[in-house]
Amino acid sequence: MASKEIKTKTLSEMKDKYIGKPGTKEREEYEYELRMDVLGRMIKSARQERKLTQEELGRLVGVQKSQISKLESSANSATIDTIIKVFKALKAEINFKVKLEGTFVELT
Repeated sequence: MASKEIKTKTLSEMKDKYIGKPGTKEREEYEYELRMDVLGRMIKSARQERKLTQEELGRLVGVQKSQISKLESSANSATIDTIIKVFKALKAEINFKVKLEGTFVELT
């Protein structure tokens, strides 16, 4: 009996097939949601490392505990100002990069 060869696909190929090719609306939305989820997890991890409750961090930032909870579950609803305040309260350094046509923009 001949053995059947198992076909494998890369993660990128799977995303292309089931979510959409890079540049499509569906793929852009997926990538954005993924980044916001990662950002929320980073906030939660930094807060826990600082041994702060959501309520304590909220007080430092000037928002309700529920806002911190929403940020940690998905940073979608937050303004960049709030995100910066959260990381500042956590005494965490954040970096932003802007890339235009394959080249990172230098801050002047």
